[in-house]
Amino acid sequence: MDILVQPLNRVIRVQPGANLLKALQDAQVPMSYSCMAGRCGTCRCRVLDGEVMEGSGEQQRPFDGEQGVVLACQTYVTESCTIEIPEPDEVVVHPARIVKATVVTIEDLTHDIKRLVLRPAKPVEFSPGQYVQLQFTPEHARPYSMAGLCGDGLFEFHIRLVPDGRVTGYIAHELKAGDSVKVSGPLGSAYLRRKHEGPMLCVAGGTGLAPILSILRGAIAQGMKNPIHLYFGVRSPRDVYGMSWLEQLKREHPGLTVNVVVTSGGNPATQRCGLVTDAIEQDHGDLSGWRAYLCGSPPMVEAATVVARRRGIAAEHIYADAFYTQGT
Repeated sequence: MDILVQPLNRVIRVQPGANLLKALQDAQVPMSYSCMAGRCGTCRCRVLDGEVMEGSGEQQRPFDGEQGVVLACQTYVTESCTIEIPEPDEVVVHPARIVKATVVTIEDLTHDIKRLVLRPAKPVEFSPGQYVQLQFTPEHARPYSMAGLCGDGLFEFHIRLVPDGRVTGYIAHELKAGDSVKVSGPLGSAYLRRKHEGPMLCVAGGTGLAPILSILRGAIAQGMKNPIHLYFGVRSPRDVYGMSWLEQLKREHPGLTVNVVVTSGGNPATQRCGLVTDAIEQDHGDLSGWRAYLCGSPPMVEAATVVARRRGIAAEHIYADAFYTQGT
């Protein structure tokens, strides 16, 4: 049976029941991957035609439009089909690792956001915008996005404390410098696309600023000259943080524009009042050819996705890993 791989318009022959990711790798088709276990989402692709089997093969998944998205590492080919792979020129391969790290510092960024810095025992490669799973104890684990770059030698995380949160409560009240943390990753598909030369829309809600900082720092490190429009949305003035970092990034990247949007009570001289989605619509008409990076709560990411698509950004060029609190 055959797999037609788009947009390469290439046909590869496979045996019935072949794992899709392995078939692509064996045929040297460029495909991003990381964990190989269906957790990271990096090998996401779309079934355009035909049927495949997911997971253990007990559930068949027919092509059904927008719901045709599958993870290649968890997909098995049962008949000839057409597969669309994302951005074959932007492949990243960072094999998932589990390493021990040591807490270097924990400090306050705002009244309810902590900055956690870890020193890994071994280097972990990741792309700007990705995240890892942090396990503090067997009962305290949670995914968090890095704010820096893999060449830093340190991991930096921004953690919002959830009221009565089990994991964030542990971080706030029990975790201390010198403690060990298990780091697993990298995970996530909302990483910096380095070969894109057009404008970038970055939207951060709260601690969604962490992966956006990583993306901005990565763009500068790569020498990218793209115009970048950042919208940083928070609930109140006391939730604003990281302005010194953003000012430094503006000095390093003259094409960076920063908009701080406060839901209520903001300073009109330096901040905008309202929602980030309203600010984007006020500032921009046609965004065709742009790429969007959206990081924050699911409602914010969903609303920003609607605006981005309405303004002309193609769905496949909107990258988002929403932050789910999970009661932690």
